[in-house]
Amino acid sequence: MTATTDRTDAPELLATGHRRLLEQLRADGVRFLFGNPGSSEEGLLDEIARFPDIDYVLGLQEAAVVSTADGYAQATGRPGVVLLHSGVGLGNAVGSLYHALHRQTPMLVMAGEAGVAYDALEAHMSVNLVDIAKPVTKYATRVTHPDSLLRLVRRCLKVAATPPRGPVFLALPQDVLDQISGEPVVPTSVPDTRVVPEPGAIQAAARLLAGAHTPVILAGDGIAASGAVAELTRFAEIWGAVVHGAMASELLMPWTHPLWGGLTGHMFGDGSASLVAQADAVLICGTYVFPDVFPDLENPFRPGATVVHVDLDPYAIAKNHPVTSGMLGDPRLTLHALTGALEEAMTDPQRHAAAERVHRRTVQRTAELDRALTDDLGAGRNADSAPLRMSAVAAALAALLPDNAIVFDEALTNSPALTRWLPPTRPGHFFQTPGGTLGVGIPGAIGAKIAHPERTVVGFTGDGGGMYTCQALWTAAHHRIGAKFVVCHNGGYQLLKDNLEQYRQDHDDDPGAAFPPFFDVREPRVDYVNLAAGMGVPAARARHAAELPTILRTMLDHDGPYLVEAVLDDPGDTP
Repeated sequence: MTATTDRTDAPELLATGHRRLLEQLRADGVRFLFGNPGSSEEGLLDEIARFPDIDYVLGLQEAAVVSTADGYAQATGRPGVVLLHSGVGLGNAVGSLYHALHRQTPMLVMAGEAGVAYDALEAHMSVNLVDIAKPVTKYATRVTHPDSLLRLVRRCLKVAATPPRGPVFLALPQDVLDQISGEPVVPTSVPDTRVVPEPGAIQAAARLLAGAHTPVILAGDGIAASGAVAELTRFAEIWGAVVHGAMASELLMPWTHPLWGGLTGHMFGDGSASLVAQADAVLICGTYVFPDVFPDLENPFRPGATVVHVDLDPYAIAKNHPVTSGMLGDPRLTLHALTGALEEAMTDPQRHAAAERVHRRTVQRTAELDRALTDDLGAGRNADSAPLRMSAVAAALAALLPDNAIVFDEALTNSPALTRWLPPTRPGHFFQTPGGTLGVGIPGAIGAKIAHPERTVVGFTGDGGGMYTCQALWTAAHHRIGAKFVVCHNGGYQLLKDNLEQYRQDHDDDPGAAFPPFFDVREPRVDYVNLAAGMGVPAARARHAAELPTILRTMLDHDGPYLVEAVLDDPGDTP
């Protein structure tokens, strides 16, 4: 990535808050500052040019800026640092901050403002930034004195990086940063929270779970944050339990594993509840029950079911429904200990029953996947004439991608086809939106590429979602960030159509009625090839499967960012 300006080291001059803040970020190993500049933080922006080891990644719209930092933080596990402009910039970023909060992205978001001295005047652009940020951040505060600036920066970085991780906010009045700061610069101390419940609690939980006949595991991003993929997989194998991801945006266990049951979804609570309705024992780890838009208000667990909940966030444990045993603990360490205790607690017949459950699930999953792949191949036999399908795009890309490629998935309704052919199998190779905020696919891939410039990164989005943050394409071109993008173009908001069909079924409404016309984006149809070109990113359009190998190879071989618009089979106006 190229710097945005030529920089030279500055001599030690007056240590204003502007300089001290950047020295603090340097001490904490911050290499990139993601931002869109404004006049209320000009002193800090001027100072950044004197720090050659901190690159300012320029974005043209704040929602895209925050989502780029989010992708960087996901790919590194370290806080992304963002600088926004006053209330208008922070307001534009709220949707992306909501996404970061719910997927627990470590992030420090700062916004400049004119100054504390002007509060009483209600000056132009003045607004309570902390109150705007509070609902969508883990912690929000404001600097009011130059000798507490670095203290608050360190506090914010600590809170952002401490599980449960999340975005934090710091308001930066320019008149405070203009003053001399006498605070020393020291690295931020982040506490080690890798605790494990005491052995008696682990053994008691294992005894509760050992005799299960229909066990289920619900897991979330706390697994990925803890590095507990191997431990979760091993526990599931010993227990013979299917694993479902709830509010999961990273790999929790290999999707090729027969015990992986997929994501719970995020819209309708009855669908999520059905996954545990027959379970006589449920382990919840690294998430909560259930993160749906329309959650089931009733207890989803069957009467008498054993429910064990493990999390580093005490608020998440039994937040919505009672549990049999709640344990505060790091998922990796706790699952490791719980696996050992479970092996000791299970009888030989129980071990045999668990192994039988794994065997039956393996046969079932293999048959299901074989049928799905066969259907995909059958649908694409007339490659020269048939409309393009996502399965053809994914299959062609799977044949070309290097082994260490990173996929950032916001394909939404097209994600099932994508992940059939590009199944996530290793931590750090796959990131996915958990839903709730559109437009994270393009900037998320850019952030991941900044984090791993040596690896191939491909971001997927839809023609609807891509419009929320298409400005990020300019950032990729400007900084020569070689991420690749695939836009799944079906001319509308297919997810809304799918959800409306479900809503109509639930309310005994007319399932065959036409969809609202504003679910379509066809007149005019968004031309992503020309849109990308206007942002400085070369692009190509694929309409048929036969074109894919050449177009995708061109995309992957191109030295720089590149976009492919995949014109998919249009579902039309009616169900």
